[in-house]
Amino acid sequence: MGRTLARPLTSGVLLFAASLLAISVFATSALAQTASEGLSPTLSAIKSAHTVRLGYRESSPPFSFLDQSGRPIGYSLELCEAIVEEIGVEVDDPNLRIDYVKVTSDDRIDAVLQNKIDLECGSTTANAERGKRVAFSPLMFVAGTKLMVPKASAVGAVTDLTARTVVVTKGTTNEQAMHAADKKFSLGLNIVTAPDHEQSYQMLADGKADAFATDDILLFGLIARHKAQDKFRVTGDYLSYDPYGIMFRKGEPQLAAVVERAFRKLGSNRDLVPLYNKWFTARLPTGERLNVPISLQLEEAFKAMDDSPSANN
Repeated sequence: MGRTLARPLTSGVLLFAASLLAISVFATSALAQTASEGLSPTLSAIKSAHTVRLGYRESSPPFSFLDQSGRPIGYSLELCEAIVEEIGVEVDDPNLRIDYVKVTSDDRIDAVLQNKIDLECGSTTANAERGKRVAFSPLMFVAGTKLMVPKASAVGAVTDLTARTVVVTKGTTNEQAMHAADKKFSLGLNIVTAPDHEQSYQMLADGKADAFATDDILLFGLIARHKAQDKFRVTGDYLSYDPYGIMFRKGEPQLAAVVERAFRKLGSNRDLVPLYNKWFTARLPTGERLNVPISLQLEEAFKAMDDSPSANN
């Protein structure tokens, strides 16, 4: 049998094949561009990676902490998961993955600015100073700086701490509040810092500080988590006003709209108050119970998120 020999490709055929390849590459590129067209930088990156990176805290119960198996859980994380669902609608990808990224009070803002996380789901105060660098969700909680002291301590107010040691968590608004109180009342405080709330608590437990200053709800959460109701108490007047929000990158109106839409859906479905009660009044998955009823201010803020027709009745 004779063999059939392949004919050599002519230059015209090669040119035609190259043209087809170029058209194919251009079409693929155009489709990819169209897919993310109109999306803000964060949303475009999420669509490309099919992943949303959530920043979590290890020891900020009930907002963001670890369960017995080391899994991040909490009120803030549930709110973030609702935002992830809304992001999925916006980028037309209902099966977005979640990547949990550990952050601390000291590095959480940089994690947002340096594009290490997309949403910060912890216990972060939304104030004007931070608002110059990052954006925040609608109000999700209101707290304020108070003191945790040993049960037997005579300290009842910040003015009782003259020349004593107070531990604060580095990078928090509470650190600023204590320096302000120190200056205002000429207390001569020894203000020391710890990397996270758990380490701050441990310094107080080890007798290395006379008081631990942070947001009252976090103090109650740590006492409950450590079952230390017979060892420590929360005392003093509020030394700061701390409205909490979910933090994300500034300058992306589309992302901000998605975040607000997620809150408004929760508000319109009457999900915000039950979600609050799940983490602040019911028993937590880790066994403890905080018994902190919702404040009138937060309840009103949640009502303002209700866009349902019956909201105006």
